[in-house]
Amino acid sequence: MMSELPDMRASDAERERVAEALREAVAEGRLTMEEFEERLEAAYKARTHGDLEPLVRDLPAPAAAVSLTKPAGATAPVQQDWADRIGGPASGTVAIGVMGGFQRRGAWTVPRSFTAFTFWGGGEIDLREARFEDGEIVIRCIAIMGGMQITVPPDLDVHVGGIGIMGGFDDKASGPGTPGSPRVRVTGFAFWGGVGVERKVTREERRRLREERREQRRLDREERRRPLE
Repeated sequence: MMSELPDMRASDAERERVAEALREAVAEGRLTMEEFEERLEAAYKARTHGDLEPLVRDLPAPAAAVSLTKPAGATAPVQQDWADRIGGPASGTVAIGVMGGFQRRGAWTVPRSFTAFTFWGGGEIDLREARFEDGEIVIRCIAIMGGMQITVPPDLDVHVGGIGIMGGFDDKASGPGTPGSPRVRVTGFAFWGGVGVERKVTREERRRLREERREQRRLDREERRRPLE
């Protein structure tokens, strides 16, 4: 059902309800993994009801019937407990790749201020399984004739801004996160290079969704066989 007020600002709870509907759709095989990741990213970046509604419009009930006005007695989907991932000593404040590369991924702790530098090289910064020293994080990227790729979870609060000269910063991943999410600001400078930021689910989450989709298909086959039996 279309909202009568498509320009009404979307709430965090409404973004989460749409995200949950998308997870159910990919588990049932109605969306490919690429479609799911694209729509999930758009859901967390949505600012109004009009931004959210097209993401589930072509899905059958109950996904297409996601109400953007929380019904009485309804509960929000379970959200990540960010408090468990904030705090603790940082793993390091600097990463350098000169005619080579660096990686920061897995269960590392992102410092309040992190500086990454590449010269004729590349760097990978993955925050999907990371902890955060504080609720406010600044990542400064300096890429000279090189590049960096930053991967963040779909529900992280991310703001991308930087200066590019014959290079650039990809700010498509900028957008709010779920309640309690750390705020990560990506800034810096790129010369003959680039800094890309993308929202992406973890391999474990991708695997879980695939397993759910296989299980749903198995249940559907059993359901279809019952009338014949």
